[in-house]
Amino acid sequence: MKRYLLLHLAIILAGFTGILGKVITLNEGLLVWYRVLFASVFLFFIIKLFVKNSRIGFKAQREIVKVGLLLTVHWIFFYASIKYSNVSIGVVCYCLSGFFTSIFKPLIDRKRVRLSELALSILSVSGIALIFHFDTSFRTGILLGVTSAALGALYTIYNARLVKKYNNLTINFYQMLGGTVGLGLLLPVYLYFFPVERFLPDLKDMFYLILLSLFCTVGLYIAFVEALKKIPVFTVNLSFNLEPIYAILLAFLFFNESKEVNFSFYIGLGIIIVSVVLQTVISTGDS
Repeated sequence: MKRYLLLHLAIILAGFTGILGKVITLNEGLLVWYRVLFASVFLFFIIKLFVKNSRIGFKAQREIVKVGLLLTVHWIFFYASIKYSNVSIGVVCYCLSGFFTSIFKPLIDRKRVRLSELALSILSVSGIALIFHFDTSFRTGILLGVTSAALGALYTIYNARLVKKYNNLTINFYQMLGGTVGLGLLLPVYLYFFPVERFLPDLKDMFYLILLSLFCTVGLYIAFVEALKKIPVFTVNLSFNLEPIYAILLAFLFFNESKEVNFSFYIGLGIIIVSVVLQTVISTGDS
């Protein structure tokens, strides 16, 4: 029960990431770089205070860093989706991570596709389709969001393996550090193709970046990996289908976004909740 509470705390914090991505005026590349930079600094001090032995070998560091780079690229596509469309499009597309997990995980693990997982993924996607009627003007944002969902599914699959072998704070630190260095090296090229007027965040952006890094990155992923230790990876990804609901409600609260909540919204929400509950029941029975 504790793991499921941690999972839903992570989902709520994840709902704030899209909101903060909207209010931070930096482009997606700089936003993600500052996010991983600040998060790695916070994690460094947290590890020094709370982890007695955080040393791991070079091979383990390389393994963790590669997954961290995958997460960094996922974030770039996620925030690009929001920048090119809106918060709603970005978080809804991310819900497809459950669908991608049901396809990728059997291929990576060399196992048969579980029809129950695929069916529940399709069920949740149908619920999402009822909530939003995608506009063709958001085509670029949708494409970026779908790519983000695929990368997010891969990250969750590979990260689930890491949490079984290493301390979660150590994992998060090396992932954030790897993202900082990796994206930092590529940032000049990135900014050449996507130029910006300023590189440094102003005071307002700095405040939001600290919130994003400390609570919606460090806090989120500590809760996330703790949940992964006991909850199946597919259930975690499918449960994150609740993220757009939280994000939309937060957008209503803070930004008064002009999104109509009609009858189809409640039907779609009900379908998503049913798919999450059914998968939780199935996973509990399997364990």
